[in-house]
Amino acid sequence: MSEFLLGAAVFILGTVALGLVRLLRGPGNADRMLAAQLLGTGGVSALLLLGVASGVGAVAEVALLLALLAAFASVAFVAGAARPAQPGAAVDSSSDNAEPGFHTPERENAG
Repeated sequence: MSEFLLGAAVFILGTVALGLVRLLRGPGNADRMLAAQLLGTGGVSALLLLGVASGVGAVAEVALLLALLAAFASVAFVAGAARPAQPGAAVDSSSDNAEPGFHTPERENAG
């Protein structure tokens, strides 16, 4: 049974590695945040599988801590995306496909 759990953990870590590629190359901020959520969720599931396979109970506490940090990261992202840009603040308008709801000077002048 532990071989199956270890194989499932390796498979999940593979999908997390693919999510890391999306995190680094994602076209928009929302794509990057979803990839970061995948890293958190995949990390939690891999830790839980490895903890059950090895019989170490403390791994579950580390997995819960990682889940809590991932939840705080998504709340911080949503709070930052909903907040309007401050006047005079540097705005990253290098992306041609800016996310809806993000403040860019081009959108302000277009309307």
